[in-house]
Amino acid sequence: MTTVDINSPEFQDELGKTWRFVEKVNKQFGFVANPNVEVNEGVAMGLARNKLMYGKRFCPCFMVIGDTAEERNKADNRICPCKPALEVEIPTDGTCHCGIFCTPEFAKAQSEHDTIEEVVHQHSRGLSKHEAELLLETQQLDGEELEALIEARELGMVDFTLLDVREMMEFKQAHIVGTDVLIPTSKFYAQIEKINDKKETPVIVYCFSGSRSYQVQHVMKSMGFKQVGNLQHGIMTFRGKTQRG
Repeated sequence: MTTVDINSPEFQDELGKTWRFVEKVNKQFGFVANPNVEVNEGVAMGLARNKLMYGKRFCPCFMVIGDTAEERNKADNRICPCKPALEVEIPTDGTCHCGIFCTPEFAKAQSEHDTIEEVVHQHSRGLSKHEAELLLETQQLDGEELEALIEARELGMVDFTLLDVREMMEFKQAHIVGTDVLIPTSKFYAQIEKINDKKETPVIVYCFSGSRSYQVQHVMKSMGFKQVGNLQHGIMTFRGKTQRG
C-alpha cells in the first residue's frame, strides 16, 4: 500500500486541490464550512490522503474496501461528496457524516453551541438569555451546564422544573439547591401527576449516577412531556450547591 508523507510537496499540493474541491462543493450545493476548524482540517487531510493512495477522494471516515480499483468500484465505497450525505445526512441532520459539509443553519447552531460550551466550562462570563434558552434544549447535560442553568433561572432568563427521581433517604442526604420536586422512581407512576401541569414547559431530571433519570427522561417523553433534559452523570458529578434535609 502507498504511504503518504503529509510534509511532502506532493501531499501539500493535493491538499491545496482538496480545499479548492471543498469550496466548489460548498458553492454548488449552498453548504458552508463546519465552524469547528479541526473537523475541516482532519477531513480535508483524509480526502487528500485517499486521493494520493487510491486515485479518488474516498470518504476518510469509512474503510476503503478493495485491493484493486475494480474491487473498490464494486464495493461501492463512498466518494466525496457521497450520495448518502447529499440525499440523507445533510437534509436530515444538517451535516454529512464527516462534518465538513454543513447547512448554514447547522453551522450557526453549532457555532452557538460551541460558544455556550466555552462560556460554561471556562467560566469566562455568564450566559446570555439566548444562550441559556439554547442550553436548556440540551438532552444530556453535565454538572457545569446544569449549574449555569440554575444560575440563569435565578436571574429570570429561563424557567424549568428540576426533578429529583432518587429515593427519599438519598434526597435527605443531599440534593441540588433549586430542586423543585422529588418523585422517587419506586413511586414514579403513582406520583408523576404532581407535575402533569409541566408537560408544556422544560423539565430537568437527575438521580445519583444518571441511569435512573435517563430512563425517567424517556418515559416522560412517551407520556407527553415535550422537553425533558437529564443530568447525564447524576448528582455525583455535580459541583454546584447541594444541601441536606
